[in-house]
Amino acid sequence: MTETTRFSNKVILITGAGSGIGRATSIKLANLGASLALSDINLASVTETAAQCSTRTGQSHSTHEVDVSNTAAVDTFIAAVLTTHGRIDHIFNCAGVNPRSVNVSDTTDSYWATLIGVNLQGTFNICRASIPHLRSGASILNMSSMAGIRPSAGMSVYAASKAGVIGLSKGLALELGPRGIRVNVVAPGDICTATNAAVVAGQEEISAGRIALGRLGSPEEVADTVVFLFEGQFVNGSVVEVHGGLQ
Repeated sequence: MTETTRFSNKVILITGAGSGIGRATSIKLANLGASLALSDINLASVTETAAQCSTRTGQSHSTHEVDVSNTAAVDTFIAAVLTTHGRIDHIFNCAGVNPRSVNVSDTTDSYWATLIGVNLQGTFNICRASIPHLRSGASILNMSSMAGIRPSAGMSVYAASKAGVIGLSKGLALELGPRGIRVNVVAPGDICTATNAAVVAGQEEISAGRIALGRLGSPEEVADTVVFLFEGQFVNGSVVEVHGGLQ
């Protein structure tokens, strides 16, 4: 097996594939031979991701405009993936909404609904719709965050959404393990992405100073972890922290 065929004949569904970690992971897996079903709420962005994947490998990948918080839209998406690709081997639930600093007392119903709806409900929707179609050997990887493990003031709602992903995933790992299906979580710290830039704007040096390696991580480094978790046949119900040594 060569490096470019490690994931040949594997169909991998990725949400939030239009930018950042989702895009970097898509490109990484395409380079390893995977056939990708890519989704994002922004069709232009996910189409660009697919183009970058195809430019490197010559293989075409399907693209889908999906609001993962919408149950009907997710059901339609999963049906379309199965029609196009025939099956789903791995899932990376990467779609998410980044937070802004707001205390619970100032939190609006709309803000709560958006973060919980996309980060937690969206992950649940994809899992629920796809599970009946997964076979032994398949795996699900859900995106959490260090905020779901080590919350900070002003980030309570975001922390709740990401901690919920961890609880959901650990429960699913026990439910699906007997079927030979693994479920894991990746929990990044501060990563250099366009969406994260607004969160750490003006505080880059402070953020880097809290990391033992002295810098923020890259989307590609998270993508490496995704590949590891897809291939780790005895890794199930685990939360892998990717933060460079958060102090």
